[in-house]
Amino acid sequence: MNDSGKRTAFYAQSGGVSAVINASACGVIETALRRTRQIGKVYAGRDGIIGALTEDLIDLGRESAAAIRGLRHTPGGAFGSARFKLKSIEQNRAEYERLIEVFRAHDIGYFFYNGGNDSMDTALKVSQIGQSLGYPVICVGVPKTVDNDLPHTDCCPGFGSVAKYVAVSTREAGLDVASMARTSTRVFVLEVMGRHAGWIAAATGLAGRKPGEPPHIILFPEIPFEPERFLERVKQCVTDYGYCVIAVSEGAAYPDGRFLAQAGTRDAFGHAQLGGAAPVVADMIRQRHGYKHHWAVADYLQRAARHVASKVDVEQAYAVGKAAVELALQGHNAVMPTIVRKRSKPYQWTVGQVPLAEVANREKKVPREYITADGFGITAACRRYLEPLIAGEAYPPYREGLPDYVHIKGAPVRRKLKTTYQV
Repeated sequence: MNDSGKRTAFYAQSGGVSAVINASACGVIETALRRTRQIGKVYAGRDGIIGALTEDLIDLGRESAAAIRGLRHTPGGAFGSARFKLKSIEQNRAEYERLIEVFRAHDIGYFFYNGGNDSMDTALKVSQIGQSLGYPVICVGVPKTVDNDLPHTDCCPGFGSVAKYVAVSTREAGLDVASMARTSTRVFVLEVMGRHAGWIAAATGLAGRKPGEPPHIILFPEIPFEPERFLERVKQCVTDYGYCVIAVSEGAAYPDGRFLAQAGTRDAFGHAQLGGAAPVVADMIRQRHGYKHHWAVADYLQRAARHVASKVDVEQAYAVGKAAVELALQGHNAVMPTIVRKRSKPYQWTVGQVPLAEVANREKKVPREYITADGFGITAACRRYLEPLIAGEAYPPYREGLPDYVHIKGAPVRRKLKTTYQV
């Protein structure tokens, strides 16, 4: 600890980014920079945890207040993120020792890790190894995942904006297809993110309220995909409505667990790489029914769409970032701030907390009571849960017809260690 008794705060982004992860960064940074009695300097890792391992740190005290404030309306990961999972302490203790070495060199006493399931596990392990090496670090996870699959929180920052985007896109594409179905496209398939949890797929169900309104079919990871039953439903929809709009989760799988679109490779976190469920489904329909069709993969567009972000999502993202710093300064360690729903209509929420040990490497899936009995739609209970999360608009400022997003300077912190580290 330096002579002033103040310790440095360190923030890093992890995994896939979102439309509002920078809003959480804004919450962390603005709060930390104001707490000058307890926090000395405020740093970020360039490209997430890799920045910590390689001692590639960004001095946030050298950014303008306007740039930090602008993070609240800027998508992507302003400081760089990474799909890099630390191994277990038993497998590679050296990685954790290197982190603590860097933390010690820069007097880092607070670690705020903004990510999902795997990231919460990393924050937990860093808190443990710091204690065992005689350099305690207060570690607080900042929840972020568009998949909405972190347990013990009503929702995850990042999800509400993706949900709004896919619901809007489904409604708009549905109107397009309906207008052309008589002489052109009969079937449209939209693929959305969601490896094991179908929350984003469920959100497309908000697009339609009345019978016959799209999406006509939703394919969830939670419901085993049965080709014959699915193809029969497609035919029935075209017969009844003249067209069929389908939303499919990238993680839709057969009863034996095989993904519809498994590519045979794995990403940096060890997850199976998925090659596209939409074209697989569309081709099934073509072969069986011969309908003219189109398919689209929302991919990065859904998680980067800050221009149509949910106001609730932006507010919650900022709130958990702010709460993370407040929890740390109160002495809470190895915890994660959560969103606690007080009521659904009108929507009221507050911020709680949960131990990281209860979140790390765990997934919250769509409960069966949120999916209709036939497995192809959402129930009224699911709609009541989802609707408040997409509420409100929080448009970014525009300049010359385009969103005016901010860029940070990224001023580097001078390295103090003689040794380098390769990742």
